[in-house]
Amino acid sequence: MNRPGSGTLSLLIVAALFAAGVAAYVALRPPPAPVLRNGAVAPDFHLPVHGGSKEVTLSDLRGKVVFVNFWATWCAPCRSEAPALERLHQTLLGTDFEILAVSIDKPEDEPAIAAFQKEFSIDFPILLDRDRGVYNAYQVSGVPETFLVDASGKVLEHFIGPQNWEDPRYSRAIRRALAAAKESGGSPGE
Repeated sequence: MNRPGSGTLSLLIVAALFAAGVAAYVALRPPPAPVLRNGAVAPDFHLPVHGGSKEVTLSDLRGKVVFVNFWATWCAPCRSEAPALERLHQTLLGTDFEILAVSIDKPEDEPAIAAFQKEFSIDFPILLDRDRGVYNAYQVSGVPETFLVDASGKVLEHFIGPQNWEDPRYSRAIRRALAAAKESGGSPGE
């Protein structure tokens, strides 16, 4: 038999326990990672290159302007931007500009990566982020996403979604970054 008011007391106990649980979660969860904004230092990484024994480390490219492009073979927008990305690479060949295509495909998808590379005649390095560690460090929310990193290793621009890399505004931004690198002697600056 229920006593009058016992339902209210039970409800108050449940609410207090819920509030205590929320407070414990908020107090004990790790702090959120800082948002990777323009001007922030791009997280360094060391990843293997698809189809070879070579590895690439972002910090080894200091002095160059670098496009860090996150993509996957199963991503239709990645496929649509791949030809323009390769043409951008060819246009800026011989400059201090580097494109790094960071694939988030699973290890068993490497044949699909090779087919993608062949289909679009990709001549820039395709890096393998098998555990998505770099993807997470850059706080990527989907693919494709691209970060333009200056010669000192700082993020200049962040592009979400597929882009028409042949649009003059992108080549202007890259050429400005290349000119700034040349003015500073191509060496990392603060």
